[in-house]
Amino acid sequence: QVQLVESGGGLVQAGGSLRLSCTASGLTFRLYAMAWFRQAPGKEREFVAAISSTGSSIYYADSVKGRFTISRDNAKNTAYLQMNSLKPEDTSVYYCAADPLWIGVQDTYDYWGQGTQVTVSS
Repeated sequence: QVQLVESGGGLVQAGGSLRLSCTASGLTFRLYAMAWFRQAPGKEREFVAAISSTGSSIYYADSVKGRFTISRDNAKNTAYLQMNSLKPEDTSVYYCAADPLWIGVQDTYDYWGQGTQVTVSS
């Protein structure tokens, strides 16, 4: 079965950096678009970034543009989210998602990971 496993979350001070990883199994990774979403307590899940199967198309939420970078390594079946200049408002559970179609910011991805907590202290 398809599994997406996130890692790399943790506690960091404001202004710091973290790199999240999402390793996929059970699917042909190179054929899937990948995305990162996040959800803070009491808030709706929100889009963060997405990358197409080949990496040729990338979207970012305005709130993270210029600070976060999404990438992928199809040879390692892994997608990444490099997060720099972190702010307390970036505190959330971060989820990766996969879909065979390029759906960008929509949250209707077919497969989801279990999430990894990112906490940014002020």
